[in-house]
Amino acid sequence: MPPLGLDARYLFFTGKGGVGKTTLACATALALADAGRRVLLVSTDPASNLGEMLGVELGATPRAIPGAAGLQAIDIDPEQAAEDYRQRVIAPYLGKVDDAEIGRIRESLSGACTVEIAAFDRFAGLLAGDDAAYDHIVFDTAPTGHTLRLLDLPRAWSDFLADNTRGASCLGPHSALTTRRDRFARARAALEDPARTTVVLVTRPDVAALREAARTSAELRALGLKGQRLVVNGVFEASSPDDAVAVALARRGREALAQLPEDLRGLPRTDVPLRGWDMLGLDTLRRVVDGTPPSAASLAAAPPLPELPHLGDLVDALAATRNGLVMVMGKGGVGKTTIAAAIAVELASRGIDVHLSTTDPAAHVAAALDGALPHLEVGRIDPAVETQRYIDHVLATKGKDLDADGRALMLEDLRSPCTEEVAVFHAFSRIVAEARGRVVVLDTAPTGHTLLLLDATGAYHRDVMRGIDEASSARVKTPLTRLRDPAYTHIVLVTLAETTPVSEAARLQDDLRRAQIEPWAWVVNATLVGSGTTDPLLRQRVAGELRQIARVRDGLASRIAVVPWRAEAPRGVAALRALMG
Repeated sequence: MPPLGLDARYLFFTGKGGVGKTTLACATALALADAGRRVLLVSTDPASNLGEMLGVELGATPRAIPGAAGLQAIDIDPEQAAEDYRQRVIAPYLGKVDDAEIGRIRESLSGACTVEIAAFDRFAGLLAGDDAAYDHIVFDTAPTGHTLRLLDLPRAWSDFLADNTRGASCLGPHSALTTRRDRFARARAALEDPARTTVVLVTRPDVAALREAARTSAELRALGLKGQRLVVNGVFEASSPDDAVAVALARRGREALAQLPEDLRGLPRTDVPLRGWDMLGLDTLRRVVDGTPPSAASLAAAPPLPELPHLGDLVDALAATRNGLVMVMGKGGVGKTTIAAAIAVELASRGIDVHLSTTDPAAHVAAALDGALPHLEVGRIDPAVETQRYIDHVLATKGKDLDADGRALMLEDLRSPCTEEVAVFHAFSRIVAEARGRVVVLDTAPTGHTLLLLDATGAYHRDVMRGIDEASSARVKTPLTRLRDPAYTHIVLVTLAETTPVSEAARLQDDLRRAQIEPWAWVVNATLVGSGTTDPLLRQRVAGELRQIARVRDGLASRIAVVPWRAEAPRGVAALRALMG
């Protein structure tokens, strides 16, 4: 029988960040390959850690996985896909127009829209049958908000092309999209066919994760994706009734599952037990589903740990200034929203004016706050609202002198799915500038989505600075220059004390540094270290946590704070302030 009961040709693993999508996608792909199937494992996450988990370096072309006959894997690299797309658009003009015109075409293809459509084009090709050599294609997707947009794009672009014969102006001459019309239609048909596509909603036995899975299930059905299955990962049972921490952890999971949302109750469901070991390498991945423990090497002794700063120590430093931007970043599921809300609440409690907002389409900072507080304003960048605001602005400015036909053509172009990316960037820019007058705490989307937003920020900066002399450039302030200013912007990287989240945060830090943005501090969230648990499985996890905390403290962070796991999810002003330590 296929692992987790999955036998469709296209398998999508999606869900809230940190629920174990990559682990289960890898384990499923490996089990299918071990059963003699030809399997392609694909990451659509711009911040993929698929290669680290499999122990190989992945790129833009499928690579065979040593030790797993029949299994190949690939990362859809957005930047490489974008360059391939540019070359395809430019090719018909080579030798027919001068270099200056080629340069203008290339420049029109330098924005975030091009990156998104190029990566989507590669994704659509897999669904449209471009890779017919495989029995199964398993997609390890980005966290929920990013994935919902990806899965909606076959419909969005198909509808756009059906009504628009000119293409999208933000994607170059003729946009090279009409040649892909049939491909997008085939991708859409594959997604909507439950016999060919199953979306695996991965969640944890946690109220917030289950609610997001339910919302995702409903939104997927609205998009026409009816083939769904629920996998609850990390189900835990205490080994002794005398261990208060273990009992509380198990109770919290049981209570969450007892409140399973209505939208999930009718789905086929599989529960996967919590494991105590790091999910790296084929040996451990093969044991995810069958449950047999790995070798004793995973039980290596943990290093000793000195006393570490609390979250309140970081807030003390942030409170020294009464304005500026605090950007809370990291892998999905590490608790960014909670940490951002806690920082904002503590600053506001000290009489500092704070605006708490989010760029994450799936985040709900207001729910974490669960109430009002003086000096604290709560908002969010809503993609739908910002898109309409952007369209209205363009029509009122660039379109104000156009006749009815001209405005109709402009509106037709603005209905391109690219418009949302541009609109969200404009909203992000306003938020960054607002921090001149008060503290803005920004809960960002999971890593990959945030990196795409930063790419748009860099492209805008280059466009503004082009043609400005060196003497004047120092006076020009763009969102990127403000992000690079350590007196204006404090980047807080949030992670769990686990190998994969720490590795992804380290890669994010490297990406930020390449953009000349220096992270200010790391927060290691929800640790069992110091809890006093005696449960064997949890003690195994504590040993792993200690190794990861030492890794962050000794080689990655200039400042660090450690936040302990709580028996009750931190919600409300009092609970958030309690995280200060």
